[in-house]
Amino acid sequence: MALETVNPATGELVHRYDEHDDEAVGRMLAEAACAAAGWRRSAFAERAAGLTRAAGLLEARREELARLMAIEMGKPLAQGRSEVDKCASVCRYYASEGQRFLSPEDIPTDAAHSFFTFQPLGVVLAVMPWNFPFWQVFRFAAPALMAGNAGLLKHASNVTGCALAIEELVHAAGFPLPLFRTLRIGSSRVARVIESPYVQAVTLTGSTPAGRSVAATAGGVLKKVVLELGGSDAYVILEDADLEAAAEACAFSRLLNGGQSCIAAKRFVVVESVRARFEELLVERMRARRMGDPLQDGIDLGPQARHELRDELHQQVERSLRGGARLLLGGVLPDGPGAFYPPTVLSHVAKGQPAYDEETFGPVAAIIAARDEQDALRIANDSIFGLGAAVFTSDLVRGERLAAEELEAGSCFVNTFVRSDPRLPFGGIKESGFGRELGLFGIREFVNIKTVYVK
Repeated sequence: MALETVNPATGELVHRYDEHDDEAVGRMLAEAACAAAGWRRSAFAERAAGLTRAAGLLEARREELARLMAIEMGKPLAQGRSEVDKCASVCRYYASEGQRFLSPEDIPTDAAHSFFTFQPLGVVLAVMPWNFPFWQVFRFAAPALMAGNAGLLKHASNVTGCALAIEELVHAAGFPLPLFRTLRIGSSRVARVIESPYVQAVTLTGSTPAGRSVAATAGGVLKKVVLELGGSDAYVILEDADLEAAAEACAFSRLLNGGQSCIAAKRFVVVESVRARFEELLVERMRARRMGDPLQDGIDLGPQARHELRDELHQQVERSLRGGARLLLGGVLPDGPGAFYPPTVLSHVAKGQPAYDEETFGPVAAIIAARDEQDALRIANDSIFGLGAAVFTSDLVRGERLAAEELEAGSCFVNTFVRSDPRLPFGGIKESGFGRELGLFGIREFVNIKTVYVK
């Protein structure tokens, strides 16, 4: 079997990679477990030095890696450069803070000495998606390696070149060769890797169906799993919001990475009194974005990552229109090669339409009218997903209260778009998954929190 990468802007084959056979996979699993047994005894300073070197290599190779992302999955160059820089930042963050996060903590009890400590689990398997092919990997790899674990990467097949570039970069940063490897295998072989006695834990970023499958397999062999799954983020636009600023933030979030982001803004829940004006402003900003070849600077929107994904998105738009939604912008498949889809805005979106009920993984904005604040919150929370949410209001006390207490999501932002940050825990609730990445909680997901009691 072979793994193929195809340029989504042209439809041309980029490269064909042979899969690792079962013998090679078994060998890498055993070698990773052996490497983890030694790495767990390494000093924090050694781990931090490796991450710091990795950050420098990422920055030195920014242009090359951004170009690779553009070719393999259609990310515009400017966004690829930003992604590489973010990877460097997460490496430096855990190099700086990892030892503090994992230092033993004393707890007064009747013992002469009682404390808890953090010990690495061993080999962590990461099943990663194509949409942020470097960031998704480094936000797992940096804390995992800093905690003393080994990492095995099963990346999406259409970004195999990115996966191999990451593996080479980690090794160039000084991490032992078997400690971090890319498994060139298809999705059908993931379950067998999870079941291997050499693997102690699994992390997956991907679709909800993929999450269910991985969770079922990991649960069957009682292994720890962290899932970051789909999202249909609701942005609540209240009557006192700065509509110009809100429309700009909403358009940016909806179109970032071609709209192919779990935490992209997808549903815009707007109080009726300002809905018409917000629609005008959002359409204006969505229309102004430039769609084209992601290898050209100045492009805001590249192609969708694969043709079948673009076609599925278009079907969601058409079914929503048949269900009563109104088309304000886009919604037409462009002529010519490539998996392009234009910025699209739907109004009069309602329950029962795909734009309301499902995740739309592309540049499609769904505007939903609400009577007032309470109705807007009800609509925002009326979702099987719970990854991110935002609220726009000129009353910061009001916005903070709604974000902290009312919106049902793992990350809630006020007057700006939802994003991940190395310093803040990231993850979802409901069918958006469980567990946390990044921050203090992210590095503590894949460790044994061990109690020690000395009488």
